[in-house]
Amino acid sequence: MGESQTHEQLAAHYGIEKALAAQLRAASPEERRTLYSDLYDELFRRVPDHPQLTRKASPAEQQVYVADQFKMIGDVLRADVEFLEVGPGDCSFAFAVAERVKRVNVVDVSREITGRNDIPGNCCVIISDGSSIPVTPDSIDVAYSNQLMEHLHPDDASAQLANLYTALKPGGCYVCITPNRLNGPHDVSRLFDDVATGFHLKEYTVAELADMFRAVGFRRLLCRIGAKGRYLGVGPWLPQLVERVLGWLPVGPRRTIADLAPVRAFLNIRLVGYK
Repeated sequence: MGESQTHEQLAAHYGIEKALAAQLRAASPEERRTLYSDLYDELFRRVPDHPQLTRKASPAEQQVYVADQFKMIGDVLRADVEFLEVGPGDCSFAFAVAERVKRVNVVDVSREITGRNDIPGNCCVIISDGSSIPVTPDSIDVAYSNQLMEHLHPDDASAQLANLYTALKPGGCYVCITPNRLNGPHDVSRLFDDVATGFHLKEYTVAELADMFRAVGFRRLLCRIGAKGRYLGVGPWLPQLVERVLGWLPVGPRRTIADLAPVRAFLNIRLVGYK
């Protein structure tokens, strides 16, 4: 959603994105290998006022973003770490991590990143089909994604999670940050629907995501609860309790309560799975 878009522009954006997302939801696994990039390209062509095209982060904003991510996972980054980020965006965080660890792997569906001339020497760019993680099994200490899981077809999300588990060393961890559907939707459909119908193909709860993590083999789970750089690791049971209470409420009251800062601290999903 873009603050610079008028209501008419948002409505047009919503209609286009919802139709394109429906194609992706209905596509076969083989079709999705190319549809992700094709449909996003079509969205940006047909919605020239899309926030991702019109909003460019300033250097100061990028620094704040990177600093916030380090506050989240800096405690697991050491000089001997093999790090992997899935869906690295503009790579600002991954390239900053490269200054602190042994090696960084960035996995993305777009080949645009391969043309950059500022890739650190200890950073490897890997092109994926949307679910594969083409690295050596048992080679990664820390895997990370931020605002990625919700953009994947549910079948691809499950497959990618299993592949991330395979990529991790025993004792390694995957940190997954994704919006919670109980205070969503978080895509353009928020203004028009009660559930995500745009390119957030599925938004999750902590309970749903924790079940997925356990299903592929993660032996221990923690949620990082907090805000503004201060986080406490707790078992998933605590945010799941908050989710259960909110789940009993109608959509309107649930959204109002879920948007309160203390409640968001529990709902914002920062799930860490340990192999």
